[in-house]
Amino acid sequence: MLDARSFSYMIDADDDVVGNFQGNLVYFFQIGDHREMLQVRAMVQHIFGMEDVTRLYEFCNAWNHDRLWPKAYVHIQDDGTVNVIGEVLADWEKGVTVEQLDQVMLCGIATGCQLADAVAELRQDRPTN
Repeated sequence: MLDARSFSYMIDADDDVVGNFQGNLVYFFQIGDHREMLQVRAMVQHIFGMEDVTRLYEFCNAWNHDRLWPKAYVHIQDDGTVNVIGEVLADWEKGVTVEQLDQVMLCGIATGCQLADAVAELRQDRPTN
């Protein structure tokens, strides 16, 4: 599907499919016992510190309350940096059409980039100590 839309992507060292969309890494995972689910995961490019975690949780809770896609959550890296992840998940245990697959991939990319834009605004509004 990515080829059909002429999107650039690569296969990383873990054999995961990843593309760069507006500076955000977007991963495409097939998960489930039979790889019947597609997870489109957008890793927002903006990095925060531990002092921002409460604000980010509040932001993600508000985002998830007001929107269906992507599900937003806070991810704390091992090095103490913090970022926001967006996720769209579709389960096709009963099968999928090319159109459905395309729609979910586009939804994951587009809404992931919308989340990134909102996080960028949050970063700009960051309180100074």
